[in-house]
Amino acid sequence: MICALASSVCFGAASVLQAMGARAAAPGTGGGVDVALMGRVLRQWRYLAGLGMDALGFVLQIVALRTLPIYMVGAALAASLAVTAVIASRVLKARLSRVEWAAVAMVCAGLAMLALASGEEGHRDGSASLDWALLGISFGVLLVGVVAGRLPARSRALVLGLGAGVGFGVVEVAVRLIDGVDFADPVWYALLVGGGAAFLLLTSALQRGSVTTATAGAVLGETIGPAIVGVAWLGDRTRDGLGWLAVVGFAVAVAGSLTLARFGEAPAPAPNPDPAPESAAP
Repeated sequence: MICALASSVCFGAASVLQAMGARAAAPGTGGGVDVALMGRVLRQWRYLAGLGMDALGFVLQIVALRTLPIYMVGAALAASLAVTAVIASRVLKARLSRVEWAAVAMVCAGLAMLALASGEEGHRDGSASLDWALLGISFGVLLVGVVAGRLPARSRALVLGLGAGVGFGVVEVAVRLIDGVDFADPVWYALLVGGGAAFLLLTSALQRGSVTTATAGAVLGETIGPAIVGVAWLGDRTRDGLGWLAVVGFAVAVAGSLTLARFGEAPAPAPNPDPAPESAAP
């Protein structure tokens, strides 16, 4: 649980740095995924620092996924938006409304309910069909970028964000399925392709579209699907008699995260009040 929460902190701080780096990079052309974008953002030190935070968060996420149900870890990762919101309110002096502060409290309450209700991780290995399905989905995430380029601007950010979320969800499930180093296992390639495609789509969405819409799509994609897979195929369970509490906690944590979706990118600092007019010289 400590690792899950620590990974949330890392991802929350990384999103601030990465989004600032993505916006500072020179914009590309077209409306879909810009493959050359990664080359440009990697010249931004903020983006590189964000990648370092992501790497640390990913290691902590792996530890958490090997010991906790996927639904618990997924909700904790979605809670990184609450971390970003709090950081932005302190560091960037971003103004949070009462509703957004209430959403931060919702995320914390939802995670607390999940912590009380979650049982041990499942020990099923899934099946060969699940392994190949993950690989197929990971390549499907890449195709989402091509399709998104033909969509209206309003829909583009949602599709890119949702595709990125699905890619991150593939990574969550793949981490649970991997058992040793075996490069003949399709799950390894699903992890690499799904993770890489997710980063590319989300970076493109942050630079080209509505941050709120893209982040909301990513939250939905990386929480709901993996949670269902964990319960239905991998044997994740709750404590006896507390299944209802886990469902409520998961819903509350995700709902709070969606309310904070605009913090998928660091918001602009709050404007300084107009300086008082200088008094006239005598």
